[in-house]
Amino acid sequence: QVQLVESGGGLVEVGESLRLSCAASRSIFSIYSMGWYRRAPGKQRELVAYITSGGNTNYADSVKGRFTISRDNAKNTVYLQMSSLKPEDTAVYYCYAGGGVAANYWGQGTQVTVSS
Repeated sequence: QVQLVESGGGLVEVGESLRLSCAASRSIFSIYSMGWYRRAPGKQRELVAYITSGGNTNYADSVKGRFTISRDNAKNTVYLQMSSLKPEDTAVYYCYAGGGVAANYWGQGTQVTVSS
């Protein structure tokens, strides 16, 4: 089993930045991809970004150039640096670990609210 604990959500204004963290309970980067989905009110879940076990990164078109996913192997932690935030980025963000875009494990979710 793997536990994922997220932190870093909050309320920010348009154009500001926020960094989300997702700490895994054990070392899994060599096994799993890790990434973030988000779900906005009334909308379907959307894949935001993920990083593969090999270190390749992928982003949704809606966040390319604004969000950066990275990881710290020593801390078993994945980060999502979000910049130039927009109201449409408002959502609950869920960290996951799994194969590619398929989640085997989920974090508890963290709310990001971008106020205009």
